[in-house]
Parts: sequence; structure tokens; C-alpha cells
Amino acid sequence: MEAQKELDTRGLNCPLPILKAKKALADMRSGEILRIVATDPGSMRDFQAFARQTGNELLEQSSANDEFIHFLRRR
Repeated sequence: MEAQKELDTRGLNCPLPILKAKKALADMRSGEILRIVATDPGSMRDFQAFARQTGNELLEQSSANDEFIHFLRRR
């Protein structure tokens, strides 16, 4: 999936990946996609809850090599 912006939150724990994603999304236009790379296993459920609460669309989540990848579409 192609993203307009990428955010590296490796090494950061909750709530920092969410806060950084919120800030990044604020600078993006509606419909643009943000790719977030995290190492916090809790980020899987955190981004699900974040999407529900903010109305941004969680397009995809995956994990590989102790990294968690999230794709969010700006509302």
C-alpha cells in the first residue's frame, strides 16, 4: 500500500506512537494515507481504538520481525 507520509515510532511505547500519529495526521489532507512502523505490541489494539475514536480509517495492520505496521487514512 502506498502512503503519502511515513512515521517511524520504533522504540517508543504507548502513548507516544498514537500521539505522533495524531500530530502527523493533523498535517495531512483528507484521504491521504499514513504508514506507521512501531515496535510496541500494544500498538495493534491502540491503533484500532484510535481509529474508532477519531474517525480515521484503519486500512491495514501487519507484523513482521518484531515490528508492527499500521496504515491509516485521514478522515
